[in-house]
Amino acid sequence: MPNVDRLFRYGVSGGMSALTHFTVGLAGIGLGLSPVPASTAGFAASVAVSYLLQRTWVFRSGTAHTSTAPRFLAVTAAALALNTTVLWIGADLLGAPYPMIQAVALLLIPVVNYLLNSRWTFA
Repeated sequence: MPNVDRLFRYGVSGGMSALTHFTVGLAGIGLGLSPVPASTAGFAASVAVSYLLQRTWVFRSGTAHTSTAPRFLAVTAAALALNTTVLWIGADLLGAPYPMIQAVALLLIPVVNYLLNSRWTFA
């Protein structure tokens, strides 16, 4: 059975990370970037927020940064690929509005991240 407290903390930290991602992405759109680069900038900004919160608060890992950071970055790279693919298909190929497509990506990414981070990065 999943740890309910940890899932709650993960949800809060994910919300903070997603808010960072979405806000920076919208700012990029406002500056004239297309959806994929704007979202990529938002994703990059959210990485530091996510790592610090997940390592210290969500998973409460005492494992050295030299072990957790590279693993976290590998999981983040997989999530970035997922995000970029969803944005490219949804916004560029299908022409759907950026906020709608980004919301879809932001629903998929946390599931992938939690599974990988809980079982590998911070285990």
